[in-house]
Amino acid sequence: MDSMSIAPVRPAGPNPVQPRSTRPLEGRARARRTDAIVSDLRDVRRQSDADELTRQLIETNAAVARSMASRYRNRGIDLDDLEQVALLGLTKAAQRFDPDAGHDFLSFAVPTVRGELRRHFRDSGWMVRPPRRVQDLQTRIAGAQEELERELGRSPRPSEIAAHLEEDTSDVVEALAADGCFTPTSLDAPVADGSSSLGDLLGDEDRALAQAEAKVMLEPLMRGLTARDRRIVRLRYYQEQTQQEIADSVGLTQAQVSRVLTRILADLRVGLVERPPAA
Repeated sequence: MDSMSIAPVRPAGPNPVQPRSTRPLEGRARARRTDAIVSDLRDVRRQSDADELTRQLIETNAAVARSMASRYRNRGIDLDDLEQVALLGLTKAAQRFDPDAGHDFLSFAVPTVRGELRRHFRDSGWMVRPPRRVQDLQTRIAGAQEELERELGRSPRPSEIAAHLEEDTSDVVEALAADGCFTPTSLDAPVADGSSSLGDLLGDEDRALAQAEAKVMLEPLMRGLTARDRRIVRLRYYQEQTQQEIADSVGLTQAQVSRVLTRILADLRVGLVERPPAA
């Protein structure tokens, strides 16, 4: 597993949290703490204060990153490594987060954490460890294929790749045959006539079904909102109006609409977490 471990994260700015340093906040407590930090970030003036608040934002939501990492356990990469990668993604998200943009922090951070985890699997998730010479040749072949495709206007033959690299054709064939064993094929790789990718052919969640499930889960929570809050949600997420358009419609400022949306999303998230399972 040594080849799949990563060095401790040391990004610029606030230091990322160290695993399991404190007891994590959960549910409503975490949401309230996150909202308070984001609110403070809007008013901060000194960079040192902003760095400290960003560190607190990371620390408060570290448990969420670890939870995301745990979903990828038992797939050939040590869980500690996955947690480190997830914390790196959370750190990057916190450093890029704009508190004035009106985004819920976790809604902004989760895609970044997920992307870091998937990228780590793409780069380090070797299913079989081939000889070093094959690994090195595979890297050279990838570059040669791109260059030859541009020159030839088609995919090059193994013999053409071998001639370009001045390698034996048998060695090139061996490296090409081993490709799927230790480097997962990109989901963006074109298939058939090139009009679709491999990822397009894989099964995925039914968006309509997911939306129906979301509506069923959110309906009781939406009924608990005020009439104005429900209207703001409809304008933003159903009619896709901008915050300024919503502000003009409901008689608020854009900044007020931003804060209202942040509060609504936090309340709905907490409500989903704490809602008891249906009988």
